[in-house]
This record gives sequence, structure tokens and C-alpha cells, in this order.
Amino acid sequence: MALNIADLLEHAVDAVPERVAVVCGDRRVTFAELEERANRLAHHLAVHGVGRGSHIGVYSRNSIEALEAMIAAYKLRAIAVNVNYRYVHGELKYLFTNADLVALVHERQYADKVAAVLPETPKLKHVVVVDDGSDRDYRRYGGVDYETSLAAESPERDFGERSADDLYILYTGGTTGYPKGVLWRHEDIWRALGGGINFVTGEYVPDEWTLAEQGRSGSLVRLPAAPLIHGAAQWAAFGALFTGSPVVLVPRFDAHDVWKAVQDNKVQVLTIVGDAMARPLIEAYREGDYDASSLVALSSHAALFSHSVKQDFLGILPNVVITDAIGSSESGFTGIGMVGKDSDHSAGPRVQFGKDAILLDEEGNAVAPEPGAIGLIARRGHVPLGYYNDPEKSRTIFAEVDGARYVVPGDYARYEEDGTVTLLGRGSQCVNTGGEKVYPEEVEGALKSHPDVFDALVIGVPDERLGQRVAAVIQPREGAVVDFASVEAHVRGEIAGYKVPRTVWLAEEIGRTPSGKPDYPWAQRYAAEHPPATQPV
Repeated sequence: MALNIADLLEHAVDAVPERVAVVCGDRRVTFAELEERANRLAHHLAVHGVGRGSHIGVYSRNSIEALEAMIAAYKLRAIAVNVNYRYVHGELKYLFTNADLVALVHERQYADKVAAVLPETPKLKHVVVVDDGSDRDYRRYGGVDYETSLAAESPERDFGERSADDLYILYTGGTTGYPKGVLWRHEDIWRALGGGINFVTGEYVPDEWTLAEQGRSGSLVRLPAAPLIHGAAQWAAFGALFTGSPVVLVPRFDAHDVWKAVQDNKVQVLTIVGDAMARPLIEAYREGDYDASSLVALSSHAALFSHSVKQDFLGILPNVVITDAIGSSESGFTGIGMVGKDSDHSAGPRVQFGKDAILLDEEGNAVAPEPGAIGLIARRGHVPLGYYNDPEKSRTIFAEVDGARYVVPGDYARYEEDGTVTLLGRGSQCVNTGGEKVYPEEVEGALKSHPDVFDALVIGVPDERLGQRVAAVIQPREGAVVDFASVEAHVRGEIAGYKVPRTVWLAEEIGRTPSGKPDYPWAQRYAAEHPPATQPV
């Protein structure tokens, strides 16, 4: 079997060639058209030296061309590398260099940034530019027009055989430091994130044609709201395409644009990244007059989806099935939880672990699944090979337990009485206050359940007596005046007293990454540069 991203997509093309594959704004392409355009781009790249193992940067907002570029890379057994469109010069130079890019597909609006970094990245030899309506000059560095390049090449699928061992890279910024390229085999990433396993039962999809054949009998229209630079969006899109399901894209996340796309395209499955997308979606839905009756499922991945926000969603869309999945770029799918109107996940996202996931202690030993036991989430089976170009860092994310290799990305969780686990957050952001460990996501969930708090990030700040004290940067809900005594009393009713923030800053908007993940370095800088709204108590 060729459990390969390009092969899996081609099977869907063969099964439903005339079905709409991707919609973005007023444009739509069928599966056959999507493949033809990806084939043309692949042939163009091949003429310019791109082949097996070559790394191609994709520097774009959500677009049909972004998906075509990724597919073209995999058809050549090359590797598509996601480029964060918010990066500035130093970050771009680091990524282009660390990822060993030899080619780049980018939207024209980024031409000035590309022009500045190209002289410092000599391996990058060929640039293809997607016209987005901007007037930036790309001829000065030899960039070629995307549509012109496609028109000159063959539309045929005449590529060689591929392998399940072909490589996939996802660059992840995480919450600190420079981005890291997580390196996977195609089969492993498909099994971990792309639909190659039943997430509920743990059973493998039997062969490479199963998903495409299932798609012949019907499909669900899906909208991944996050940017395609984020793994959750990439795999929501790929997983849909593998099953012959149409994918609807909005160029950049705007809550009103998302609801309009849901309404216009009869979207049935909406995929988001936690509270950062869910909250503005709820606000926009209440402000507008949108028809979301087509929606049957909402799925959140890869970021905190707090209890209060889930309940708000159920309040406006009571008939939608809501799921909360946990995982990371390093681990893939780890667990999933169904959200009900009466469920209580106020202490944090609570999920059922997948069959290959366990908790480990700090020494790498398995933690007994007893209520209240805390440990690091670990997963075996189809896991990544490590970080690209960083063997030392790669060694730190793996552990061996009873002869099995586990990936350990650094997230903590707690076993519960009912056999589920509650996600506590990334250990690197854990606040050590007077010897007690406080996990930011748990506190953030409690803060955001207060009616006057729209968003919040929790950090540790220096404290002479405690070493660190718990602090928070809060974004009030529009029009609200935050009563700090009320917030403190509310939070004390949700979590233990030592976890309650003792210092609070107010901000007009919380800093987050393009995918909605928390930007904790931003919160630390904000706290250092602004006076607090409350003093330590």
C-alpha cells in the first residue's frame, strides 16, 4: 500500500472527479480541476530542479493555491513547508535556512519581505508568486507568475511511485522560541491526524482506497477556520479531501466571514482552534443574522476550549455536536471528548484518551491511572521521527516504556474518576508558586467563565516570598468594567485558592498566534511594560 498524501488525494480524485473540492470566496474547483492545477505546478517545479526530498515553502493565507502548492510538492515526493505569514525578517531568515528551502510559493503581498531575505538564503533558488491583487514587485528577484507557470506545463498525472516513508514536515512555533520542524513519515501522520485510524475505536483504516470509496456515497462540507500554516487546519482539509468532501476556506480568520461562508456553502462541519476562535464566532453570530442550520458538528483542536465557551456555543446552536480533541504537532491525536449541555469540564478540557496514550512521571515511568494523578501526556505507535535539523532537541521528546517508544511533547494532564483525563497545559508554562505547580490553561478557563472576561492569559511573575506568583493579563468583554473582587470570588469558586491570580493586567486585546494559540512571551512583555491593574495580595 502507498499510504502517501498524494496517493490518497489521487484516489479521491478518481472516485469523485466532478465534485467540488475547494471553495474560497467566489472561486471553486472540482477534484479534477484541483489535481490538474497541482499537476501543472508539480511539473513546473520539477523543471526547476525540485524533486524527491526537496523542500518547498508555502507562504500564503488560506487559498486554493496554498493547497495546490502542498499537493504539488507531495506528488513530486518533495516536502511542503508551512511559512507563518506574520513572520518578520529574522524569523523568515531562520525558517528558510533551517528548513533548507530550495523553492518558494508565496502571495504577492509578501514580495518585499521575500526580496529582503533572499540574499541571505542562497539555497532558495526558485520563487513562484500568486497574484493576490497587490502591486508588489517580484520581478526584481526573479519571481515567476503562478498562473503563467501553470499554463505552460502538462496537466497529466505522470509521476513515479511514492512511498509511505516519504516525509512530511510541519513547522510549529509553539509558545516559546524559534519554530521547530516536526518530521513525520506520510503513513504515520495519516494514521495520527489524517483519518487513517478511527479516533473512537482505535481501529486502522484497512487500505489506501477506503476513504475515497466511502466518499462515493456522500460527503460533508467542511470549513477549517484556522490558517493552513497550522497543523489542525491542514489535516482538517486533507482529511476531508481524502474522503471526497468539499473544503471551504476563508483567507484569514474573521468571525463574520466564517458565518457567511457557512451560510453560503451549507457547511456541515466547522473546525476551530479553541476559545480564540470560538468566542468571536459566538459574538458575531449574535450580532448578525446568519443561517447556520446546515451545521451538524463543531470540532475544536490544539488549544484551550473552555467549559463556559462550549456552553455558550450550545446555547446558540443546541443541535450541533461539539467535540474537543487534544494533541499537538509532535503527538498527533491524543484524545477526544464529546461536549453535552450538562457536562462539567470547568477545570479544563476533559477527554477520553486514545488507546496509545498514557501519562508519565518526570522520570519517564508510567503513572498509574488513579483519580487525581498528574503526569506528562505520552503517545506511542505512529509518532514523528523527531525535529528536522535538531537531533539534540529530538532526543528530549521521546521516552521508552516497557520497550515501546513514546513521544512526550510536554503537556500535562490529570486522571479523573470516570477514566477520562483533564488537560492541564504545557509544562514549560507551568507556574511554580511556593512549591505548588499551577497550570495556566486551568486558571484561564476559570477566568474566562466570568461574564466580564472575554480572554485571558496566565503567567508566572517573580515573587520574593513564593519564587513566582500567579498573574494574568485579561481582556474585558466589550463594554464591561471588570470588578476584580467579583472575578477573584468567582475564580476561587472554580479552583483552589493558591491558583488564583494575585496580580492582574488589563489589555485591549490578548496576544495570540495566527492559529489562535496563546502567545505567552507577549503576555510577559506586556506585564513588564505596563502597570498592573491590581497589586499583589
